[in-house]
Amino acid sequence: MHAKTDSEGTSIDASWPPRSPRRPVYYVQSPSNHDAEKMSYGSSPTASPTHHYYHCSPVHHSRESSTSRFSASLKNPRSLSAWKHVQIGHGDDDDDDDDNDNEMDGRDGRWASNVRLYLCLVFLFFVLFTVFSLILWGASKSYEPKIIVKHIVFENFHYQAGNDQSGVPTDMLSLNSTVKVSYRNPATFFAVHVTSTPWELHHFQLKIASGQMKKFTQSRKSQRKVVTIVQGYQAPLYGAIPVLVNARERLHSIAVPLNLTFEMRSRAYILGRMVKTKFYGRFRCSVTLRGNKLGKPLNLTDSCIYQ
Repeated sequence: MHAKTDSEGTSIDASWPPRSPRRPVYYVQSPSNHDAEKMSYGSSPTASPTHHYYHCSPVHHSRESSTSRFSASLKNPRSLSAWKHVQIGHGDDDDDDDDNDNEMDGRDGRWASNVRLYLCLVFLFFVLFTVFSLILWGASKSYEPKIIVKHIVFENFHYQAGNDQSGVPTDMLSLNSTVKVSYRNPATFFAVHVTSTPWELHHFQLKIASGQMKKFTQSRKSQRKVVTIVQGYQAPLYGAIPVLVNARERLHSIAVPLNLTFEMRSRAYILGRMVKTKFYGRFRCSVTLRGNKLGKPLNLTDSCIYQ
């Protein structure tokens, strides 16, 4: 081992390939104007040692140009902060627009689902109400009122000669009678409102007396006796009842066949006027007016046809 001389060291350094320059290190921060100028001057290629291979490299030349641009941006921190603000603000606006769109879509979806839910509930309510109403209506049909014509009483009658409204001479008949009817409402959950057509007495097609029943309301599971006055005053006969002409002097022995007709109408309002039930009953009762039975009840229970 021997010590190297200065000439050997110099020759070795000259023969060794030159090292590439060390890359400058930059720190991104917000320096003051004075520090930015010092950094830009210190990092410029003129401050480093002059080497021919440094200026000839195109890669290092582009790096030098980017370094100079970055140094210029550091000299003007306002432009850097403005650029950052624009980029950040633009990103925030996009996020806000997306959030608003998502929120509006969510609201529209909830509103549409709520509308569909309400429509389904309304439809279900109408279906259930219809089914319930049909059940009540069908159940009410089994509670038909029980109507029985009990009897009729002829109080009096008068037969005499007279003139009709146009002045034509004819025989006239006046009579007074009362009809008794039993009405029963067997329903357990509704009352009925009862009316009727005029009650009329006919001799074949000739009407000789009529009367009107008073309307009433019958509560559930109850019954009543209905009495109606049927009377006629000076009804023109035009010879339609010859038995009266031949028995003018002995009216107590006459027998005149008559027909009592009327219709009773019962209405039940189960759910107000939305659900109601009607019962119509037509009656045709055959009865004979006898002169010797005045003031006595004539049974009509088995003499009436109910339709």
